[in-house]
Amino acid sequence: MNAVRMGATIAKLRKTRGFTQLRLAEMLNVSTKTVSKWECGGGYPEITMIPVLCELFGVSADYLLRGDTEGIAIAGNLIADIVNIIDKYPEKLMLATVYSMERAVGGCVPNTLIDIAKMDSDIYLKAIGRVGNDDNGRFIISELNKHGIDTGGLQIDNKRPTASCSVMSEKTGGARTFFSFCGANAEFSIEDVDVDNLECKLFHLGYILLLESLDEPDPVYGTKAARLLDIVSKKGIKTSIDAVSEEGERLSKTVKPALPYCDYVILNEIETCQIAGVSPHTDDGEMNFANIKKAMGALISLGVREKVIVHCTAAGMIMNRDGSFELVPSLDIPAEQIKGSVGAGDAFAAGCLYGLYKGFGDRQILEYASAAAACNLFASDSVSGMKKRDEIEKMDTMYQRRKLEI
Repeated sequence: MNAVRMGATIAKLRKTRGFTQLRLAEMLNVSTKTVSKWECGGGYPEITMIPVLCELFGVSADYLLRGDTEGIAIAGNLIADIVNIIDKYPEKLMLATVYSMERAVGGCVPNTLIDIAKMDSDIYLKAIGRVGNDDNGRFIISELNKHGIDTGGLQIDNKRPTASCSVMSEKTGGARTFFSFCGANAEFSIEDVDVDNLECKLFHLGYILLLESLDEPDPVYGTKAARLLDIVSKKGIKTSIDAVSEEGERLSKTVKPALPYCDYVILNEIETCQIAGVSPHTDDGEMNFANIKKAMGALISLGVREKVIVHCTAAGMIMNRDGSFELVPSLDIPAEQIKGSVGAGDAFAAGCLYGLYKGFGDRQILEYASAAAACNLFASDSVSGMKKRDEIEKMDTMYQRRKLEI
């Protein structure tokens, strides 16, 4: 029995039922401090309290004590985003107007975990990474805890501040530009992952290229990230990665060593084609789906064990180890309804991870993931636009899918 996991389960069930900590404390005749202590993993309820909690939440004692015994763990980047809504990105030395500015969570770990938690509050979710001992770090942890996510895998770095990113998001269309500070993410290492006590069905690592320590060369595996993925795989846990886009050869050199230790890879079309050495566009600037498919096959040949999943503005695609291929066009969201696209890739990844975890078929994964990404477009930050699973699945009845010439 794990106090942190049980605390996360109590927090999720409480929020699902619409109880505040005060209301739950009153119903149990305990203090709010006691409820808070449970939810933070600082202790267990008295044994006589277990049947009462089970009746209140409508769950079995086994579920209350153990929660979702499989779950999803996401490791890697944790970032405090400073989101600026601007009129348009300026030319060099020119001025742009900032309409609004707000702090939000960013990075693969908070974005993807909170998206999944909002889709389905019953899945056990664990965050693994590093934050600084500062206000931004406490903000990220607080936001994760609000969604019942286990933050026991986060290391507090007393030397480096929490990573941050200034996001410039254009008011019309949501195009965005990033100015990133790596901070504590640079120190995140294999030693920060308690693999011996890692209990999950799916382990996702992101973003490769923004994890300085794990991106370093390894004499056996090629990179330290590849070594970590192999260690996790040997526990029988499915592994997945994503990356960030970067010009030059570093992307290919850093991602390729990890591929043989991945069951799933989730990338955009630029990253996929760059690794394979082909262009994602035709001569007239249109999506070259033939090249993207060819690139996905190249990643399979480099060792990906099950699925390569690729997303671009126009569509999502899956290629399996046996060569089977599926493509689903994106939902066509009117430009005037788009408030931002910060975190859209993470929302797509969250939809994919959720679908993989739940055993969806390929087409269902892509339909669900593209709808999840579309939800993200209705908010200026990374996670506020996400909806529950049933609402995401209704998006197909509200919007048409793009018409593609392939």
